[in-house]
Parts: sequence; C-alpha cells; structure tokens
Amino acid sequence: QVQQMKPEHDQFSCSVCLEVLRDPVTIPCGHSYCLDCIEDYWNRVKQKSQYSCPQCRQVFNPKPLLSRNTVLGEVVEKFQQTGSQGAVQHLTNPTEVKCSICKGRQSKAVKSCLVCLDSYCASHLKVHEERHHGKTHRLIPATDELRARLCPQHDKVVRLYCRTDQLSVCSQCVRERHMGHDCVSVAHERTEQQKKLRESSMKSLQKLNDTEKELRYIIKYIKVSVFTKAAVEESERIFSRLIRSIEKQSCEVKELIRVQERAAVSQAEELLEKVQRETAELKRSEEELEKLCHTEDHLSISLPEVEVFYVVSGVLNVEPAAVPMERSKLIPAFLRRLKVFYMFSVVEMSTLSSGVLPNVANFKCSAAKRTQVEVPFNLEPKTRADFLYYYNDIGFDQNTANPYLSFSNGQREVTTHLEPQPYPDHPDRFTSWAQVLCRAGMAGRCYWEVEWSGKGGVSIGVCYKNISRNRGGSDSKIGHNTKSWSLDCSHSICSFQHNKESVSIATPSSNRIGVYLDFRGGALSFYSVSDTMVLLQKIKTTFNQPVYPGFWVGLGSTLKLRSL
Repeated sequence: QVQQMKPEHDQFSCSVCLEVLRDPVTIPCGHSYCLDCIEDYWNRVKQKSQYSCPQCRQVFNPKPLLSRNTVLGEVVEKFQQTGSQGAVQHLTNPTEVKCSICKGRQSKAVKSCLVCLDSYCASHLKVHEERHHGKTHRLIPATDELRARLCPQHDKVVRLYCRTDQLSVCSQCVRERHMGHDCVSVAHERTEQQKKLRESSMKSLQKLNDTEKELRYIIKYIKVSVFTKAAVEESERIFSRLIRSIEKQSCEVKELIRVQERAAVSQAEELLEKVQRETAELKRSEEELEKLCHTEDHLSISLPEVEVFYVVSGVLNVEPAAVPMERSKLIPAFLRRLKVFYMFSVVEMSTLSSGVLPNVANFKCSAAKRTQVEVPFNLEPKTRADFLYYYNDIGFDQNTANPYLSFSNGQREVTTHLEPQPYPDHPDRFTSWAQVLCRAGMAGRCYWEVEWSGKGGVSIGVCYKNISRNRGGSDSKIGHNTKSWSLDCSHSICSFQHNKESVSIATPSSNRIGVYLDFRGGALSFYSVSDTMVLLQKIKTTFNQPVYPGFWVGLGSTLKLRSL
C-alpha cells in the first residue's frame, strides 16, 4: 500500500532540518518532526518556556509529551528504500544532474541548494523558493556532488565545524562525540578563514612592498652615498699629495747629486792644481839634484841643500786616497730616506683602502716585507662616519644560545624568557648563563652597533672561542674571566668587566652601544651612540686569537643587532 501511494519527498521532510524524518514524532497540532529537531527547537532561549509548533505557531502549555510515531516511522523507512533505488537509477546516467525531488521519471535539475543539499528542476525550484521565502538558501548551478556534504555516519547535512578537533560535523556528531567542544557554523568558520587569508595576504604584500622600497633605497643610497663621494675625494687628495711629494723629492735628489758632483769636482781640481804645482817644484829640484850629482867637487855639496831635497820628496808623496769621497756617501743615505717616505706613503694609501673596504685591518708594503718591517697605521676614527668605514654586519649563532633565549625579527633580536626553548643539544651552547655569541670571529679593524631595552639589563662584549660553555660561575660569564671583556649596562649603572675586575663608568650611556675593535693595535672601545660618539671605555691589551662578539641578556630585556 505504501508503494501504491507514491508519496512525495516533502511529505516526509522535517520542516526544521529539511531532511527526511528521523525518529518521527507528532505533536498535538498534527505536524510531525524529527525527535531531536523539535527538542532542540523548544530548548532554544528565544522560546521563553513557550512550546509552539514551528509551522502553525500553535502554543502548547505544558510541554507536550513526545514519543516516536511507529506507523509514520515505518512509512518513512519504506520511502527511504524507494529513494535509494531512485538514486541507483540516477547514477546510471551521470552526464546530467537529475532533480532529486521528482519521482519516477526525473526531470533535469537546473539548480542545487547548498543548504538543503538537493537539486531542483524548474517546477520544484519554484516550490523551494516559495517555501523558503525570506530565508538565505544559496543556489548554485546543478551538481551531483551534494552528497559529499552529508555526514557519512548520520546522513545529515554537515553545517558545523569543530575547532577543537578541526573537523566538519553534523548536529548529531556534536551531541555524540564533540560535546563541549568549540563548534561554530561552517559558514562562520569559512568567513573567519577567508578573513585570516586576506590578512595574511595583505601582510605578505606589505612586506614585499617594504622590502622592495628598502632595496630601492639602498641602491639609491649607494649611488649618492656621501661616503662614496668622500672616499673618491680623499683618494684624489692623497694621490695628488703623493705625486707632488714624489716630484719634489725627485727634484731634490737631482739637485743633491749635482751639488755633490760640483763639490767633488771642485775639491779634485784644487788637489790637482796643488799636485801640478808640487810636480813642477819637484822637476826643478830634480834638475838641481842632477847638477849636484854630476859635479866633481865634493865640497860644493853642502848638507843643508841635501836635506832640502829630502823634504821636497816627502811633500810630493801624495796618495790617491786623499781625494775626498765622504760627500758622495750622502746620496745613498738620502735615497734610503726616500725609500722610507715611499713606504709610509703606501701605508697612507692602505688607510684609504681600509676606509673604502670594511674590515681591512693592516697592510704591509713590499719594501717593508723585504726588510721584515711591519708598518702599522694608527689613524683612529673620530666621527661616526669614520667608524662606519669599519662596519661589520654581525649575526647570532643559535648553536651557542642559552635555552632561555628566543630570537625574533629575522634572527636580529634576542629576548630572555621564563620558559626554555626546544633547542637541540650542541657542545657550543651556554647552559648556565643567558648568553649568545655571534657566528664570525673578528681579527682586524671592526665596528658594530647594538640596541637594548627592558628592565633586566644587558652585557655587551667580546670573548675568545674557547671560553667555557657549560660551567657555572665566572668561567663562562662574559667579562668575568681572562678570556672575555664586557660592558654591563642597565638603566641605573654602567660598568666595564674583565677578569673579575669591575670599573664603574660615570658617563651616562644611551640604549645604543657601538663597539670598535683594533685587533692588531690591541684596542677595544665602547661608545654611546646618539647624535655624537661618546667614549665610555677603552682598553689596551694583546689579543692572541680572534674574538667573537658576545652578549648576556637579563630577564625581560631585549637586545637587537643594528644593521645599516
């Protein structure tokens, strides 16, 4: 009899959930609903203890006693079996979507409802619009994938999203397995996720725009940089001065050679004239002697005359070495002084190069290498622009970071927290102090800047790589042993630490600290950086190995590595 009735789908639909009746109950006015649907409807706050029919609005007081309508339940089961056979027939022609309401020969569907999860032909679509007039039922082009929106366990529409388990569920799932979880409607969750995606997209776009602007600014800054212009002008000035000095020294050398030549020639000419005079006198004396030798009168040769001949012979004994040569020795000495001048000129050019190329520490000219003489340059930077010539972009080494330190802002900031971070074990990691080192060691002329904030204070310093990492006490604390030096800063006091010795600094410091290292010169300086460079502390020592920038960060404080 049930099959001969050929019932329509709407006759067995619950007007609350718009699905086929499940555990149908009939209320006193004659309308039937799902047991769960009418219970939920009457339990809503807006009912205010009034129990009315969702369709005819008839009010019941007290609340009617609900029990399952057995006959209607059997009819619904027969109807569902008939509907399953129709579904099988529908699958035999998957090329077009059939109306899920039509019975027997199904018409082609034109629209599908995302709320009802049914597809409608033109006639049933009109009925659907009349029934749900004023309600938001979203219609889309007809599709046969609506069954995917049903709960596979309860065959109900999936309208809820459990944020706790991150699952799309139906109302029955919420009552059975998701009771007390944070559940919202699927539409609400979709709106929230779309909002988050839009915000994420906007942030990414903004970050890309900022990065592009920053890169364009850097390119423009490099092209019009005052440091570049200053470096070019300084190089021209030094080379011009060097050329003028070399030309001047060349003229002086030539003139000195000419002077020494004239002096030597003059002395030689005087000596030659004297020799010529004495030679003539010698010839005359020889003639007299010849005459005396040929005379036969022995008495005519007197002893004084003979002694005169001996004296003349002694005067004429002139050695060639008597020609003065000391003045000629001045020329090599002057040339040696010129070589020294050239060596220091090369060092001056190296100083210019060290300004143009950061982290170039010392140079040795070829002449200095040949003579095993190391030529340092001692030009100390004065202004911040001078210090920036030696600027180094340092970065944290996370393998050395204490577990209570966390990084942010592209690994450029470090903060101390109460909870440890899940860092992997590493032999270089500090375990007792909230400290971290930088990746690269410094062994030339280097400069870097940091900023700090917070109430816990910070320590800014350098240390050797072989400083203790896992010991307590002063062995592993930066600035408290022979392997490290540090500037301890807080809002109330500033002090310099080395090998358990502390030096209080009276000069007030800013939150930006600059560190300048002259490795070869054995100098380490700390500056307070604002509009000017204020020296806080400078020490002279001998570094026997490269040093690494290191930092201790107090609880609640943040330290940031500055970059140009």
